[in-house]
Amino acid sequence: MSEVRVRRDGDVLHLDGRLDRAVVASTWRALQGQLAGVHAIDLATVESVDSAGLALLAELAAGGLRIDGAPPGLAELRQAYRLDGSLGFAR
Repeated sequence: MSEVRVRRDGDVLHLDGRLDRAVVASTWRALQGQLAGVHAIDLATVESVDSAGLALLAELAAGGLRIDGAPPGLAELRQAYRLDGSLGFAR
């Protein structure tokens, strides 16, 4: 099992690794202690996203966080689930 690394830089959390089903639960727990004062999640070094990773990102976005970056898999999943750029349901 791989691990997503989480690094905070001011009001941005940077994620690094594969954001997939194998790591979503542990990533969610790791993020919980770091969300206060955070305004954005940076995905620039995320290697890929699966549907479980998308669900995590959508939950973070629904909580008001901006999601920056487009790792492999994200665009296709957004289209499949009819999500807009902010990971909300497209109208």
